Amino acid sequence: MTTPYRHEPFTDFSQKENQEAFKKALKTVNKEWLGKEYPLIINGERITTDAKIVSYNPAKKDEVIGSVSKATKELAEKAIEAAATAFETWRYTKAEERANILFRAAASIRRKKHEFSALLVKEAGKPWKEADADTAEAIDFLEYYARQMIELANGKPINSREGEYNQYIYTPTGVTVSIPPWNFLFAIMAGITVAPLVSGNTVVLKPASATPIIAARFVEVLEEAGVPKGVINFVPGSGSEVGDTLVDHPKTSIITFTGSREVGTRIFERAAVVQPGQQHLKQVIAEMGGKDTIIVDKDGDVELAAQSIFTSAFGFAGQKCSAGSRAVVHADVYDEVVERVVEITEEQITGNPESHSTYMGPVIDAASYEKIMGYIEIGKEEGRLVSGGTGDDSKGFFIQPTIFADVDAEAKIMQEEIFGPVLAFSKVASFDEALQVANNTEYGLTGAVITNNRAHIERAKQEFHVGNLYFNRNCTGAIVGYHPFGGFKMSGTDSKAGGPDYLTLHMNAKTVSETY
Repeated sequence: MTTPYRHEPFTDFSQKENQEAFKKALKTVNKEWLGKEYPLIINGERITTDAKIVSYNPAKKDEVIGSVSKATKELAEKAIEAAATAFETWRYTKAEERANILFRAAASIRRKKHEFSALLVKEAGKPWKEADADTAEAIDFLEYYARQMIELANGKPINSREGEYNQYIYTPTGVTVSIPPWNFLFAIMAGITVAPLVSGNTVVLKPASATPIIAARFVEVLEEAGVPKGVINFVPGSGSEVGDTLVDHPKTSIITFTGSREVGTRIFERAAVVQPGQQHLKQVIAEMGGKDTIIVDKDGDVELAAQSIFTSAFGFAGQKCSAGSRAVVHADVYDEVVERVVEITEEQITGNPESHSTYMGPVIDAASYEKIMGYIEIGKEEGRLVSGGTGDDSKGFFIQPTIFADVDAEAKIMQEEIFGPVLAFSKVASFDEALQVANNTEYGLTGAVITNNRAHIERAKQEFHVGNLYFNRNCTGAIVGYHPFGGFKMSGTDSKAGGPDYLTLHMNAKTVSETY
């Protein structure tokens, strides 16, 4: 009998001993983890290719974190075939046995928790708290999905009549292609890998090219925990070559993806094509980003609003699909809220995330840097720059947290996902107008409302059309098992990661009726 699920606690870095432990982990990672090469893993075989994908530290852009071999189209096809063969035995492995692999992997990660988090600091430029939360969430996915699979192992109860016995059970679907993002490089990568795996499917993992090293280390953890060969296959590669091959293959049954709207819709379209020899319709599980709004009502707590807006906008440099990049504030408190957010923002340090005092690190790479700086220039035309607006990519990809006030609700920086530390304020005259603005984008992922008006809370529950809605707090920081996560509209398929029905997306329901 497993213990009840509780989320992995976050490290309290105000404690001196925890600071020292994390500094020690950073030294270990800097000395022992960096610069290694990792092969492809196909059917348990290590395969090294001449072409490499190199991971660099975005805070020190010339520092190599490590490299992985780069797959070809032929190797991607080999990985699918290996996964398809392994599926024929893995699908019949007992749910408890599959779950136990996840429990062992979670325990292994927990023993080296700070080292894994330190790797996230180096590979993605995550400040300590953000890295610690990312690792904790990876552990949570393992622990939560393992328990969920044990619960689902016997199916769901249905009715039987006299003379018959009916069962409603779940059966695995097939080969799953997992394509994670670079921003939650451990948590989401782990979640969309182990959910299909524990459900009895086999997996081909194509990691994000910006952050492949954490994925390589995680696959090693899964192997050590007992995943048989062919059940997990590791194939880094380009989206246009390897990604398309994996999505298009007739033996692929599920594609689970987190990333941009552009890539997500392309995958959705390609997966809809029935290939020669394909005997099923492919399932796509997609989370595709957001343009998330925090509403501040006229009777909302101003300090709570300011802290919530700041945290939502600038946590991990705004590189979250849930980032609150739009603040829609009632005119009665607008000036006060803007002023306070600017004060809080300018008290924080942007710099190398290896330092405990750093609140915000770099953005992920040169392409992101250029894109975000381009949006900042657009923002200078569309609003009033009240903080930040500058960047420095001489050593790493650093952008100061940037705030624009007095932005029109239809402006580009209010409509398009920037995925960086850029916040836009828009003033409204009523709660009705605030809801209209909150719903005026193509996305519907997260949102928050800061108010003490009960009637407005009840209205927002019905009329604020997002997958994750929070009251009197920030709109980021969903916890597995507590805040199942996924959005509406162009934010994706509303597959609630970390929720009670997520695993069923990876399985087929089967009715068995026996007469006697």
